[in-house]
Amino acid sequence: MVDDEAKKVFWSLQNNKRTEAERNVFQPTGKKPMNKNVVYILSAIGITFLMSFALSLFSKETTQFCFLIERYCFNSTENPMAYTFYIFMNLWILILGIGVAYLIGKKLGDKIKI
Repeated sequence: MVDDEAKKVFWSLQNNKRTEAERNVFQPTGKKPMNKNVVYILSAIGITFLMSFALSLFSKETTQFCFLIERYCFNSTENPMAYTFYIFMNLWILILGIGVAYLIGKKLGDKIKI
C-alpha cells in the first residue's frame, strides 16, 4: 500500500537559495519581441547569393547566357558577377516553384479527402 499522507519531496537545483530579486530577473519587460522574419529572409537571400557565386567559380567552361531577351546576352568569363546573378535568379525560380507547388498540393489535398 502507498501512504498518501507521506511527505512529498520537491526537487530543486538551487535548493531554494535564490533571493526574490534573482527570481524576478526573468519577469516580462513589456517590450515587443523583435520580428526575425526579415533577418531570416535576408540571410536566405545572402546564402543563396554566396552559393551561386561559389557555383559560378566552380564552372570551368565558358557559358553564353541571356537575360529574358536575346539582346542582353553575356559571357560567363567576361562578366562573372552577371553570371552569378543569373545562377541566383535560377535558384530562386526553382525555390519559389517548389514552394508554390507545395502550397497548391496542400490546398488540393485538403479539398480532396480519400
